[in-house]
Amino acid sequence: MKSLVIETARELRKKSTLAEKIFWNAVRNRKIKGKKFNRQFSIHFVYNGHPRFFIADFYCHENMLIIEIDGGIHEQQKDYDLLRTEIVNELGINVIRFKNETVLENINQIIEDIKKIL
Repeated sequence: MKSLVIETARELRKKSTLAEKIFWNAVRNRKIKGKKFNRQFSIHFVYNGHPRFFIADFYCHENMLIIEIDGGIHEQQKDYDLLRTEIVNELGINVIRFKNETVLENINQIIEDIKKIL
């Protein structure tokens, strides 16, 4: 499973959206309150007795915080996203979602909002 996780994360990094690239540039290298963010980070858990994983768009381990940048596909998978958020919350991790358009139009406000949360 380890190689599947690594390959999935690599592919997602290669296919980053413009919004994800802009967000990554804004948070990488501890630019926000000295906090380290990882991109396309795997979150492992057991569900119905089976090991599973999700790939979070961005993850700050210090604050147990996932940031998801949602594109159009998320309109079609709302139930999946809700289940995923519930599972991750049970692990003690909070999830914040921003739409691609919001990142593209107002990255500065998003960064200010994240600073307040951190």
